[in-house]
Amino acid sequence: MKGLVLSGGKGTRLRPLTHTRAKQLIPIAGKPNLFYAVEDLVRSGITDIGVVISPETGEEVKSALGDGQRFGARFTYILQEAPLGIAHAVRTARPFLQNDPFVLYLGDNLLSGGIEHLVEEYRANRPEAIVLLTPVEDPRAFGVAVLDERGQVMRLVEKPQDPPSNLALVGVYLFGPRVHAVIENLKPSARGEYEITEAIQGLLDQGMPVVAHQVRGYWKDTGKPEDLLDGNRLVLSQLSRCIQGELSSAEVVGEVVVEAGAKVIRSTVRGPAYIGPGAVVEDGFIGPYTAIGKNAKVVSSEVEYSILMDEAEVYHLPYRLDSSILGQGVVVDGRGHNRRHTLQLVLGDRSRVKL
Repeated sequence: MKGLVLSGGKGTRLRPLTHTRAKQLIPIAGKPNLFYAVEDLVRSGITDIGVVISPETGEEVKSALGDGQRFGARFTYILQEAPLGIAHAVRTARPFLQNDPFVLYLGDNLLSGGIEHLVEEYRANRPEAIVLLTPVEDPRAFGVAVLDERGQVMRLVEKPQDPPSNLALVGVYLFGPRVHAVIENLKPSARGEYEITEAIQGLLDQGMPVVAHQVRGYWKDTGKPEDLLDGNRLVLSQLSRCIQGELSSAEVVGEVVVEAGAKVIRSTVRGPAYIGPGAVVEDGFIGPYTAIGKNAKVVSSEVEYSILMDEAEVYHLPYRLDSSILGQGVVVDGRGHNRRHTLQLVLGDRSRVKL
């Protein structure tokens, strides 16, 4: 069985963060979102992995992932020239997939519970497809599945205005080779894309079995800043305490990771929290559900429920930085201000803010 990870798209809902980086490479708990998908595949025994990339961010993705050796995998990079839908990505990857069964995994999804049980079921029973579902509050933004009384998939609808159920398709699918023939005959949808939901519906229309499972644990589509922060919270909530960096007159409470080379000086860190390698926290406070990236700095400032990417710097803030995402190399300097409020920011790479 092969893996196919989608790492294209423009990430318009995450701008300005995605003006300078692939959305799948935005870090969650100190690690690019895309890495979680790859690691999930490898844990399931899938090491021959195709990575679908776009012209805009493909080189960045290739640089971050490498050849796959660090993950115990082998990567084949597949260029999708235009963002014409998930089914189009599968069609583009056909020379790599050939006639092997495969797991299709969207690279901006965050999933707990893993997919090992799905891979085991596919290998044991060989259905034509397995889809993963989860209940959502607003199904109109998703592909939606309708199940019969036995829990089998009856039909699928893409982004319905009048949803027939609240069970949304999440970004993990297992397919046999027959899906390729269905995809070859697809027409673009009203939004100009080749929909994977229509491909699965095509399998159903031909009487082929499609098995449904619900997510074990949590699932996040990290397509918006608030989703990134919530995904960061979910991953950090599973941390185990590990202090490898330097603590000096510091109070570190709860499940906190301080990586080697990091320094926490005259500061308080309340977990769950992550302090990346080379980061410095001095005379500051790091609150729960915060991830501080590699070589970042927090000086005389308070940060809570936030993501600071690599090399971001926060100095002397008169405000508590809360529910914020700071891109790589961002500098926020509050020297000269003395009013205290909560500050909420989403800043792209290399931004500068003087308060």
